[in-house]
Amino acid sequence: MNTLLSLLARSGLLKKDLDYHLLRAAMVVIFAWFGYDKWFESEITALAPLISQGPLISWTIPVLGIHGTAILLGSAEWTFGSLLLLGFWNKKLGVLGALGSIATFVSTLTILPFVPDGWDAGAGGFPAMAMNAAFLLKDLVLLVVSVYLLRQDVLRALAVRQPA
Repeated sequence: MNTLLSLLARSGLLKKDLDYHLLRAAMVVIFAWFGYDKWFESEITALAPLISQGPLISWTIPVLGIHGTAILLGSAEWTFGSLLLLGFWNKKLGVLGALGSIATFVSTLTILPFVPDGWDAGAGGFPAMAMNAAFLLKDLVLLVVSVYLLRQDVLRALAVRQPA
């Protein structure tokens, strides 16, 4: 075990801020991809049954329609992803991106209890999830990553403001 630990220590895995940079880069890729998908009617149509159940976002389809909802969500995801990308160089912009990211994943997680047929009846229902509910559970990790990035960017922005 000591040999393994020594090897890992020399690998660069413990490089300062590697986790922070990898998480930021991953979130940028996720928002770029999620935002891109929203520009296709098939994606937003597939998500409409979930969106319509969301306490925080169900208003979008009746007010904006499917196409308008796609534009809103795609634009928001690209905006938050761009702000997270810019956060590599400007921590204040990173803070804005992380706040938007938090809002995104809070909005999607609030859908979870209301997903149509989201609880696997064959397994006894709640808490056994069907695939359409389990699909949303990934957003819990993305929310936690967003909070981590927010914390890091706030600390780093404050450190720049205050002389050492």
